[in-house]
This record gives sequence, structure tokens and C-alpha cells, in this order.
Amino acid sequence: MKIGTLDLGCQPLFLAPMDEITDPSFRSLCKHFGADMMYTEFVSSDGLVHNAASTFSKLKIYDHERPIGIQLYGHQIDAMVAATHIAAALHPDVIDINFGCPMKKIANRGAGSGMMREPQKMVEMTRQIVAAAASIPVTAKTRLGWDDDSKNIETIAEQLQDVGIAALTIHGRTRAQMYKGTADWTLIAAVKNNPRMHIPIIGNGDVHSPEDAKTMFDRYGVDGIMIGRSSIGRPWIFEHTKTYLQTGELLPSPNVQERVAVAQLHLQKSLEYKQGMHSIYEMRRHFCNYFKHLDNFKPTRLRLLTAETPDAIKEILNEIAVVWG
Repeated sequence: MKIGTLDLGCQPLFLAPMDEITDPSFRSLCKHFGADMMYTEFVSSDGLVHNAASTFSKLKIYDHERPIGIQLYGHQIDAMVAATHIAAALHPDVIDINFGCPMKKIANRGAGSGMMREPQKMVEMTRQIVAAAASIPVTAKTRLGWDDDSKNIETIAEQLQDVGIAALTIHGRTRAQMYKGTADWTLIAAVKNNPRMHIPIIGNGDVHSPEDAKTMFDRYGVDGIMIGRSSIGRPWIFEHTKTYLQTGELLPSPNVQERVAVAQLHLQKSLEYKQGMHSIYEMRRHFCNYFKHLDNFKPTRLRLLTAETPDAIKEILNEIAVVWG
């Protein structure tokens, strides 16, 4: 599969852009476990235009992460074009447009999946971003539509292709569904099988296991698969999925000691990339996902969520390896 001249090989696996999740520390783990391409957290065009330091911090990418895309969102075309120029100066492998985020504070402003209610504006925004990005490929991530009465992805996919996107990722739900119900991959397949479509189509939604990924590749014929929430607390899903796709072997789930080792590495990376207490506070949302399968874990979970020094966290992690190992 190729995005422009970027060759990602056969059946590539993508790490989905997720706000407050796909920071450099988490991306480093997913890269370690075999993610073929990753994305930043989604970046606000308004934040970039207004020089918000917290927004600019999300633009940081590193050569060892490549190939990597910067994902932008916003509802104003001029701001998105300006943000594209800022992002392009960092030379990402791809600039991705977020037309898929269902969060109320984003979608109800007309950004993210809210843009799918204004397809003409959506297409014009994309046209101008492609022009602003120059030689950097532009991709987009969408949903099926706003709700069940407006599943317009088949028409929008053609229009986005016509104005120059190099690949399209489709989450198999509407905005109204949020993350509820079951992802509908039949419409993703309809886009992929449209004879007018020639760009790669990447499927997203309800890929929780290696078997799910193989089913989606085999049944729906997508070019790539994007994994999002199922990677949280399970960055090894990329290694397990690639092994299964290539050999048919299902690798065993990591034991407690192995999970502790991954959590320790995650903490180490967070301390490397972030300053002060941010490196600890932003790890808290990850820690419990590594160990949520453990019985009688609540008291230890609370200690993990309130520990305020790296040494205290490491001590608790070592305790987990002994007590539950």
C-alpha cells in the first residue's frame, strides 16, 4: 500500500490519532511493537493560529517515529490552511484532516465529524489544504456520516479523492453513534469497491484482536487497518496482529511481569519526553489499562492514580509484578 510515494507494505497497521493518548511516549511503544504508521494527537488549527503553547507541543515529532502524520482539525478554512503551513514546516510524512472526531465540543462547532453536515465546505477545505501542503500527501479520516439518515460517505469519498487526498480512513460508525453499537464495515467496503476510487482505503472500528483484523482484511478488502482504543493498555496488539496475519500464529497475552515491564518502559518514555509532573499526570490514564484484568486491584489502582513521584510509581509496579505474578 502506498500513500503518495510512501510505501507501507502489504496490510499495514495504523495507530489512530487519539487526543491525550497518542503522545510521543505512547507512540514509541506502538512503534516498538510494530505499528506501520502513527499519528499525533489531533491538533487544533485555532490553537496553532493563536500560538497556544499546549497546542504547539502536540506537533513534536521525531525521526525514529517515521512514517508519522500530523492530524489537524478545525471548522474554519483559513485557520486550517494556516495550520497546514505550520505543520508542513515540520516535514511530517502525511498531513491528515480530522473529519471523524465525534466529541461534542468539537463536532457541535462544525469541526471533526461535524464537518460531514457541510460536505461542500468539507471538500473545499480539503482542496485548499492539499494546495497548502504542497509535496506532502494529505489524507483524511471520516465517519460514515452524521447519523443514520445521512450516511454520505460514498459520495464524500469520491469528492475528497477528486480534490487530491492520497488516502482515506473511514470509521464504520456515524457521529450519532459515538462509539456505541457495532461498526458497519459494509459501507467501508462499498467505498473500497467503487471502481472510481483509486486511493487506499483504511478501515477503522471494532478491531479488538488479531482475528478481527484478519476478518476485516479478508471480508472487506481494505488496504490497511487503523487501531485506536484497543491499543490503549495493549500496545502489543500491533505485534500480535502482524504475527497472526503473516503466520496464523496467535501469540499469548502478556503475563503480569511482561505488562509491568511495558508500563515501566512507558513511564520511562514519558519522563524522557515531558517536563515535571506532566510526565506523571498524563501516564495515569494508561496505567490502569495495563492491569484492568487483575482481581482485587482497586486499592493498588488508587495508589497508582495518586502516586506523585517516579520512584513511588516504580515501587508500586514492582509490587504488582510480585503480588499478581
